[in-house]
Amino acid sequence: MLFARFLDKIIRRGTLEVIDATGRKHIFTGTEWPRCAVRLHDRALHRSLILHPQLGLGEAYMDGRLTIEEGTIHDFLDLCGRNFAVFGEHPIQRFKNRLSTALRGIQQINPVGIAQRNVAHHYDLSGKLYDLFLDEDRQYSCAYFANGNESLEVAQENKKRHLAAKLLLEPGQKVLDIGSGWGGLGLYLARATGADVTGVTLSTEQHKVSQERALKAGLSDRVRFRLQDYRLVPGAFDRIVSVGMFEHVGVRHYGEFFAKVEELLTEDGICVLHSIGHMERPCATNPWLRKYIFPGGHTPAMSEMLAAVEKSGLTITDVEILRLHYAETLKEWYRRFTANRDQVKELYDERFCRMWEFYLASSEASFRHMGHMVVQMQLAKRQDAAPLSRDYITDWERDHTGLFESAG
Repeated sequence: MLFARFLDKIIRRGTLEVIDATGRKHIFTGTEWPRCAVRLHDRALHRSLILHPQLGLGEAYMDGRLTIEEGTIHDFLDLCGRNFAVFGEHPIQRFKNRLSTALRGIQQINPVGIAQRNVAHHYDLSGKLYDLFLDEDRQYSCAYFANGNESLEVAQENKKRHLAAKLLLEPGQKVLDIGSGWGGLGLYLARATGADVTGVTLSTEQHKVSQERALKAGLSDRVRFRLQDYRLVPGAFDRIVSVGMFEHVGVRHYGEFFAKVEELLTEDGICVLHSIGHMERPCATNPWLRKYIFPGGHTPAMSEMLAAVEKSGLTITDVEILRLHYAETLKEWYRRFTANRDQVKELYDERFCRMWEFYLASSEASFRHMGHMVVQMQLAKRQDAAPLSRDYITDWERDHTGLFESAG
């Protein structure tokens, strides 16, 4: 079988047993561990998983045409991730990757209007879904495991504190939070520093919840949230922060993003950008992820980000790479999601559960084995906007540890 010969060239780490659609068993062994087994229920998969493996694999699992016989979908995708480098060197995949990379600009057109539709696809799902796997503050981005053994709740509080330290905020300063989510970071910054915060989001659900949270916290006079595209925001801000939003900008709009940041930032202002990134050369977004989870999204290579910053007039004053922090975050999200799977199924259906299991598990594999990471980039107009050494970050975090608990 052609598919068997294809896998025989790829599996170098772990042992994969595949029962094809005819019932024939194939075992591919690189190393003994990890081990898992899958069954194909559709003869068409024998060919489609060669020609369109990333899209076809996810769709087959969602539809039940591929099932896990030994282990879990998490185990299977972890094994796939461990062999991804070999997979990427296969001639068919090299050709498809070059073609898809060349077309990635077309895949990520996100002008005003279309951007909101793309955001709604994911972020306007039921709030009950997110409550079933996120922390209480609904931080839907990479947590910061300072010691490596914290709970998700503590690690997400660490993340907010780490970002606040890099912003060098003072009471009364005006902050813009681009992609403000459910409002947790904006509320944290206002409470911890006395800053005046404006958050913008394109999600109607997130906007509604964040406004309610600001009112409940008694911070409506200092924290406001708008349902607005960042490109339409007027005024000037002492500080700008953006967490988990840049991945939705699209490579064709990077120049537009940094130009707007430069326009909105005061002369002595500071911006902190927190984004998923890719350690290697630019590549296209996984087609399954683009179709089912994040339409219009793109994981940028550092070279793509830096090239856009260089043209903006902004200065990079600090860069920090968070390597496995998101892998650990996703591991906990996946654990909580599967523990509450029955409740998710009541909200949606079995296919949705499979889709999200695949999303969370494959994303973790990307950060563990496939060159994904998170970058925190500090930007300014002036080189002297931030201190010369990074000691101020640690000092601020130490002084504000345990200051207060997250508001629900």
